[in-house]
Amino acid sequence: MDPLPYAPHEQPRPRRPRLSWPYRLLRLDVAGLRPLARGLRAVLPKSLMGRSLLIIVTPLIGLQVITATIFFDRHWDTMSRRMHDAVASEVGVVVDFMGQHPDPSSREWLYALVHVRQQLRMRFHPGATLPATPPPAQDEDFVARLLHETLITHTGRPNHVDVVDERTLSVRLQTSDGVLEVNVPRKRLFSVTTYIFIGWMIASSLILFAVAVLFMRNQVKPIRRLAEAADALGKGRDVAEFHNRGATEVRQAGLAFIRMRERIRRHIAQRTEMLAGVSHDLRTPLTRMRLQLALMVGQDGVADLEEDVAEMERLVEGYLAFVRGESGEETRPVIVTDLVEAVVQRMRRNGALIDLHIEQPLLIPLKPNATERCLTNLIGNAQRFAEHIAVRVGMREGTVEVLVDDDGPGIPPDRREDVFRAFFRLETSRNARTGGTGLGLTIARDLVRTMGGDITLESSPIGGLRARVRLPR
Repeated sequence: MDPLPYAPHEQPRPRRPRLSWPYRLLRLDVAGLRPLARGLRAVLPKSLMGRSLLIIVTPLIGLQVITATIFFDRHWDTMSRRMHDAVASEVGVVVDFMGQHPDPSSREWLYALVHVRQQLRMRFHPGATLPATPPPAQDEDFVARLLHETLITHTGRPNHVDVVDERTLSVRLQTSDGVLEVNVPRKRLFSVTTYIFIGWMIASSLILFAVAVLFMRNQVKPIRRLAEAADALGKGRDVAEFHNRGATEVRQAGLAFIRMRERIRRHIAQRTEMLAGVSHDLRTPLTRMRLQLALMVGQDGVADLEEDVAEMERLVEGYLAFVRGESGEETRPVIVTDLVEAVVQRMRRNGALIDLHIEQPLLIPLKPNATERCLTNLIGNAQRFAEHIAVRVGMREGTVEVLVDDDGPGIPPDRREDVFRAFFRLETSRNARTGGTGLGLTIARDLVRTMGGDITLESSPIGGLRARVRLPR
């Protein structure tokens, strides 16, 4: 009998394949390397220039280390041993000659010949014996230790090797009838090509590194210019002098930036032209309505209609001001503290009670008319709802901050972002003094963001609302 099929909800779950122990061990090793990887990311250069140089320098240093290791292991060590063998062989020949010619005249002749031909100064001490303790330099100096071992290999006689000075070593070799003293020039035992090779290796590395730095600076420069141009465009500044240069990929990014800039300019120009027509089309009927109302003086409802027309004109002006912004204004260096002080003085003449505190004069690039308009909107909003206003200007974390505090009712935290939306009003009244058009804060944030800054709202220490304006330096 065939088994019954499983119901859909009773289908057995597929069993996960069991991992082999090498794979599980590999997963443990990878997990253990994650803290090391995070540590390396923390110390690695963050800039493209630094990372590019690291990519160049790391193989260069590795190559130099490998080359130096091979040189010292093969060339330098072999050459040093051969030079020590040569000196030890010459000393051994002299010792053998002395054993066959004991007369002093023959030995003196040999000493003079060896001094002229081999640069070895020899002197014999008849009847002397070597001290029981060797000099410390024999164990401390590599060349002295190697010469001591080589002499034992070639002559089979006890010897002591000492360092006379940085250029000379002294060898005392025990013979059958005394001690032979030999002064050996260090250059006979140590190849000067070692220093030449090390110097050449370091000099070539420095030259290659300098060439790499110059090359990478030229490659990174177009990227930096593109970043500066994009940052300037984001802050509302003119970047008409941007030149698209560099490698193919950088040129492609630069070309995309230029096209984006042109699209933004074209969009702003089209919007401005459209709004100029809208302004004309809207103001013309409103003007006719005002003239008609002027001819209807004394009739019922005229006052209400005049108020409605005034409200419509105010709404149209606010709308046009919001969309038009300050797109035609150029950015230039301005002492922002003087500008804030001028706005505060003007608002004081209009009856506002404002305390002003300026930490220091600050010169930054901005659009003065846009900034003045933004501050006027912020202080004007505070004046509508508060009796006391405090304005503070200072530097915070590399940006210029303008704080506008008031002691009014404030805005609930969950509604503070809503007030930046166009035509949003916490009070739905049509009263021009309290309700407004719902565009004041929207225009203020839009103007500040065109300069690369921002506006945020928070609770004020004096009980009401604080508007924090950040402007880039």
